[in-house]
Amino acid sequence: MRVGEDQLKAWMIAGLAGDARAHADLLRALLPVLRAFLRRRMAGQDDQIEDIVQDVLIAVHTRRASYDPARPFTSWLFAIARYKMIDHFRVNGRTCTIEGLEDILEAEGFAEAADARADVARLLDTIPAKQAAAIRATRIDGLSTAEAAARAGIGESDVKVSVHRGLKALADRVKGSLR
Repeated sequence: MRVGEDQLKAWMIAGLAGDARAHADLLRALLPVLRAFLRRRMAGQDDQIEDIVQDVLIAVHTRRASYDPARPFTSWLFAIARYKMIDHFRVNGRTCTIEGLEDILEAEGFAEAADARADVARLLDTIPAKQAAAIRATRIDGLSTAEAAARAGIGESDVKVSVHRGLKALADRVKGSLR
């Protein structure tokens, strides 16, 4: 059974509060999540995947106090998993063709970028869904106005208006929080 972000986060927060059962449930639920995450990046290396899964579970347990409950749990988890995967390949002196590994290794400010994505997602959740979807499609996913309109099944002018109003609402929220 796959569990989602909300349940994983609830177990993590309960575990941080001292609920041993919730912490055990969390670690158990992370097994299939981590295996799937790593299999997509390390196809055919099942023995190594299991080693990394164990390393990630140990890190989640030993570094649980570093988790910020105001942030998404899975972002924190997958950042640990990526770093453990990279460490595994560094230690074993292997060259690999993990999808996107080069970008992860070379990216400066990976944690800051992950935090920024989470902040943007939270901001977009504060505006109407139609506006948020138009902004995601055109400004984040890089679709043209025509492509975004086709995806959403609306007119191009509707996309343009939604983006304009959404960006204005976001700017007003950000300005308001700075005062």
